[in-house]
Amino acid sequence: MLRSPSGVQKQLSAAIAIIGQEDFPAKWPNLIGEMVGKFATGDFHVINGVLQTAFSIFEKYSIDMKSQKLWEEIKFVLDNFAAPFTELLNATMNLAKEHSSNVEALKVIFGSLVLISKIFYFLNYQDLPEFFEDNMKVWMTHFLSLLEADNKLLQSDDDDEPGLLEDLKSQICDNIGLYAHKYEEEFSPYMKPFVMSVWNLLLSLGPQLKYDMLTSNAIQFLASVADRAQYKSLFEEEATLASICERIIVPNIQMRDCDVELFEDNAEEYIRRDLEGSDVDTRRRAACDLVKGLSRFFEPRITSIFGSYVNTMLDMYTAKPTEHWRSKDAAIYLVTSLATKAKTAKHGITQTNQLVDLTEFCRKNIIPEIQKLNNIDEMPVLKAAAIKYIMTFRSQLPSDLVKACLPGITAHLKAQSHVVHTYAAAAVDKILIMKMPGSNNVPVVSAADLAPLASELLQGLFGAFALPGNHTTIYSQFLVLISFDCYSNFIFC
Repeated sequence: MLRSPSGVQKQLSAAIAIIGQEDFPAKWPNLIGEMVGKFATGDFHVINGVLQTAFSIFEKYSIDMKSQKLWEEIKFVLDNFAAPFTELLNATMNLAKEHSSNVEALKVIFGSLVLISKIFYFLNYQDLPEFFEDNMKVWMTHFLSLLEADNKLLQSDDDDEPGLLEDLKSQICDNIGLYAHKYEEEFSPYMKPFVMSVWNLLLSLGPQLKYDMLTSNAIQFLASVADRAQYKSLFEEEATLASICERIIVPNIQMRDCDVELFEDNAEEYIRRDLEGSDVDTRRRAACDLVKGLSRFFEPRITSIFGSYVNTMLDMYTAKPTEHWRSKDAAIYLVTSLATKAKTAKHGITQTNQLVDLTEFCRKNIIPEIQKLNNIDEMPVLKAAAIKYIMTFRSQLPSDLVKACLPGITAHLKAQSHVVHTYAAAAVDKILIMKMPGSNNVPVVSAADLAPLASELLQGLFGAFALPGNHTTIYSQFLVLISFDCYSNFIFC
């Protein structure tokens, strides 16, 4: 196995992991010793095979629920693996320096470093092991060095797929993010240098797809730090806040060509990310989390800074709508990120930043998009963003305003864009189940309010089945709609 091609190694390692679930460590106690013994060979093809096996076995430590059995297994692994594993890191770092001009050797060595960094995450996930606490300086010194590494030989020529250097830095950001979140007291001496390193790293990254995961993990690390009171001094200078907003947050909420392609060509995946919350690893989501983290301690200043950017973006759109529609989309997303504090699935946003006038923004910038019915297929990204805004803040906007949006939203059930008509169906569903505040289950939209829309609503819902790219979301929203007696009786009478 250890001398097999890398693809075969991964498959065999997965097989060993499956066996290990039953036999390790009780029935296979010498497995760790056999693996560690291979570290001394100096053959990195063999070592990478061992590391791949360790990866497959230890991965469950970041997934499984805490239990006595799991604790005992992790302790056994740490007692026998942690020390030689750390020695391997030191040796690998030395080899990286020795072979800094040998591209083939570097690929093998950095492949090992990627696996080492991932295994480190698994071994530290459940709790901070005493060994790693005692040797934190060793590991963090190397991680900091690798974050700042910029060997041109390892840079990927592919704009879409990350190379070894991107994978390694991304995993290191995950590792230090874990420490910042769970072991902040022990990690505090290293916080400032890592914040500065990650900051400089983000400034060096472009918009290419290959940097997406790295950018997301790096921003998430900053978001984790910004959310803690003891580190607010790192961000409180006016110039620092302004720079973070301008150079990190704003660029990463802008919709790129690849995002537009996803919207147009893979609508279901776009919806899963944007509407259903599977966007945890995206640039936009990370930037949104950083906004929330900074807002915790600097809300008035952050609101003021972003207010200027929002106004600029909207002015650009007003001047040349067809050229700058992405600016308005970014403005809507930024306002949403800035205003959101708490939410539930049933009510949408339940707590907001009171410094953001959601109603006024809606009247000026959202409703006009929804009411452009002469061409419902024009600028579909903006249509989707506007509908999502209403759906997101439905509990925070005046009931009359939400109700007034219903005809425009209903009209978009006929949109050709799969994203737009799906969002419209979801919004209709959410609006129809809304209740008047302080009432005894009185709906915001009454049967009488719905009467003028009944025909168009049904035509739109049924017509959506015939549109390109339709999926079960439309059907499910329709079933939810007719499940309410007051509406179903009215519609089908």
